[in-house]
Amino acid sequence: QVQLVESGGGLVQPGGSLRLSCAVSRNIFSVYDMGWYRQAPGKERELVAAISSRGRPDYRSSVRGRFTISRDNGKRTLYLQMNSLKPEDTATYYCNAHPTKIVPDPSDYWGQGTQVTVSS
Repeated sequence: QVQLVESGGGLVQPGGSLRLSCAVSRNIFSVYDMGWYRQAPGKERELVAAISSRGRPDYRSSVRGRFTISRDNGKRTLYLQMNSLKPEDTATYYCNAHPTKIVPDPSDYWGQGTQVTVSS
């Protein structure tokens, strides 16, 4: 079992910044791909940013250049630095852990979500 706990959401004005954190209960970064997803009301959940078990980041086009995903192995924490926020970034943000092929348990793990609202 893996527990993921997000924090850092809130209300911010357009152009502002927030940093989301995802605390992980076990040291899994070397064998799990980690990601940040978001879901706005009435819309499907979408992948925002991901970092592979080998540390390679990737971003959806709408956030590339504004968001940065990173991880701290010692603190067992995943981050999402969000700059130049736009109203369309408003959503509930979820942390996800996806096992690589060497992990026997094929389960994905999700956090409870943290709300990000971008509004003036």
